[in-house]
Amino acid sequence: MNDRAPAPGGLALVEALVNTVDLESGADTLDTAEGRARFGIEERDLTDVRRLRESLRAACLAHAGHPPHAPVTPLGELLAAAPLYIAVDQRDGSATLVPADGGPLLSRVAAAVAEALTAGTWDRLKACELPECHWAYYDRSPAGRGRWCSMSVCGARAKMRRYRAKGT
Repeated sequence: MNDRAPAPGGLALVEALVNTVDLESGADTLDTAEGRARFGIEERDLTDVRRLRESLRAACLAHAGHPPHAPVTPLGELLAAAPLYIAVDQRDGSATLVPADGGPLLSRVAAAVAEALTAGTWDRLKACELPECHWAYYDRSPAGRGRWCSMSVCGARAKMRRYRAKGT
């Protein structure tokens, strides 16, 4: 649904994972082998991946000032299990968190969140305020007050609903 540019850096992975399900239609790209291959996951991992996805969606909703869409496992609890290590570049001494064990999805997400925290971009990854959407998007607005994944779709729907509610 999103007509915005992808999130920067590792947040693109988080955004893409959250957006694997269309809440309005129920279509879930993780139901397909191609959809799972995009994230390097197996069918046996779907329960854990979906739990991670919905915890990430709840965090994105919180960034936009909205309550969780459903009861979810706290994201911090899930990310605490991610095997990461600190890689130090010997040329300049810079350090980054890197996924361990070949980069399982949970570790890649944890590294992306850590990178975004360091860059100050984590709070800009939000979820659309419309309950039937909750699509993740990166808020590039100067004030950081974006509300919808797409002004032309979800923004227009919300404004039309407000207009009709006024009883004109």
